[in-house]
Amino acid sequence: MKNVSNLKFLIAITFCATIVGCNRSSNSGNTDSATGWKINDTKGGFQYNTQFQEQETPPGTAFVEGGTFTMGKVQDDPMHDWNNTPNQQHIQSFYMDETEVTNVNYLFYLDYLKNVYPPDDPNYALIYNGALPDTLVWRNRLGYNEMMTENYLRHPGYANYPVVGVSWIQAVEYANWRTDRVAELSLQEAGYIKRDAQYTDVSAESTFSTETYINAPSQTYGGNTEVLEGGRRRQQTDAEGNPINVYANRESGLIPVKYRLPTEAEWEYAALGMSELRQYNVYRGRKKYPWDGQYTRSGKRVNRGDQLANFKQGKGDYGGIAGWSDDGADITAEVKTYQPNDYGLYDMAGNVAEWVADVYRPIVDDEFNDFNYYRGNVYTKNAINEDGTVKIVTIDEIVYDTLSNGKIVARDLPGEIAKVPVDEDETYLRSNFSQSDNRNFRDGDKRSSRYYRESFDESDANKSTTNKMYNSPKHTVQMDSTDGEMIREYDDSNSRTSLINDEVRVYKGGSWRDRAYWIDPAQRRYFPQDMATDYIGFRCAVSRVGSKSEKGGKRQN
Repeated sequence: MKNVSNLKFLIAITFCATIVGCNRSSNSGNTDSATGWKINDTKGGFQYNTQFQEQETPPGTAFVEGGTFTMGKVQDDPMHDWNNTPNQQHIQSFYMDETEVTNVNYLFYLDYLKNVYPPDDPNYALIYNGALPDTLVWRNRLGYNEMMTENYLRHPGYANYPVVGVSWIQAVEYANWRTDRVAELSLQEAGYIKRDAQYTDVSAESTFSTETYINAPSQTYGGNTEVLEGGRRRQQTDAEGNPINVYANRESGLIPVKYRLPTEAEWEYAALGMSELRQYNVYRGRKKYPWDGQYTRSGKRVNRGDQLANFKQGKGDYGGIAGWSDDGADITAEVKTYQPNDYGLYDMAGNVAEWVADVYRPIVDDEFNDFNYYRGNVYTKNAINEDGTVKIVTIDEIVYDTLSNGKIVARDLPGEIAKVPVDEDETYLRSNFSQSDNRNFRDGDKRSSRYYRESFDESDANKSTTNKMYNSPKHTVQMDSTDGEMIREYDDSNSRTSLINDEVRVYKGGSWRDRAYWIDPAQRRYFPQDMATDYIGFRCAVSRVGSKSEKGGKRQN
């Protein structure tokens, strides 16, 4: 009996010690390991989310674990220009949309703009009109396509088809808008702002911008305190009763990472889906398409012979013979019609080609950088008022751009923070960047331009600029100050040598209009960033913060 009592006593002591140990462990995350001071003390002081686990998968996306791959490994050169030299790149983990952005996704964006910036108001008409896809891209001089011109964007029959007629600039603006809407919902669910504010309190004078909320939260929603303090979150106060932790910030972990277009390297890496070929630390074999094998038809018993992507089979053959051998689409196909690749991404070959973030150049400069490669950086910073506060765009300060095709798009909307290029304050004595615009760094600027000449003697290169690489046409569009008419002046020079400049962007993936060799993920082409077609769409990406791998994810052997 005495032994039983002793055993119970030992168990009780062990249990108490375990509780104390657990308490110490749980409290350790709320103490600064460098100073011993408390974090998140109810009396005030430094506030930080010490309970953060990992980034949530953003809506509509799939996780792509980063790694090393050979970029630019193509097996066909239909243009005979070999603009893709194989080079090894390393990509950080990121998230990418499972599908291309669809018509219904984009219509949701248009509906928001229409409600917040009514197009019947002359002050806002250009905002909505500038976001509209160009439905006339379907027209063909010798083809009847009026049905698509009139119905493809808006008819419910095409709701889940990829949106087209969208320029690179419009795609970027959609990604920015999507960032704000996802962040707005996240803050509502966390109780920081009023529920359903997007229906009851949003107008041109009262909008939500993620960057504004981070840098000047009290000016979000036009300073509407009813929205900013109307969340269901319990208010925290310090020892003196003053409110603390009123607004979420980056330290809270509640503000999502922004949506953007994927870089060319990210897109190609995600499309290849090399994980199915991984064996230990090497890739066994090669891949030509997002699926395994060298053919465009399935070899599996259950669906043998079926096409694995939507592309042009040959001249006059956009889908195959009607019946089981048909690929199921003559123009675009509904998203998720074909099987996804190993990352869970659909239509990374065929259907529509896709915009990526990069400015096009015939080469990828892997000698300068082989980590998260991207050409197109233009660094900016927040504009500051004379009183030291950030400058918020008002309804009288909306910034518009007139594109080379005469279309006018809004860049800075009310409620957003005005941006200016970085200057010497940020670049002085830096070794990693020295100017704001880096689009033509090491390829295309005056210091590194190449000259097309019969000989390679460049001693007299300065005598002429017409043979300079990227000597592209320069069309001008401007508004007549007297009658408001658009004046378009075409560059009709006969001495231009290229269509490449800092305003052309890469697109990838092949489309319903393309032959099979273009659906190779490594193939690359370019198109002006302010123009649109019936075969280029887009999808968004989100950077991964924190660990390279998802927690709980299984490593492959």
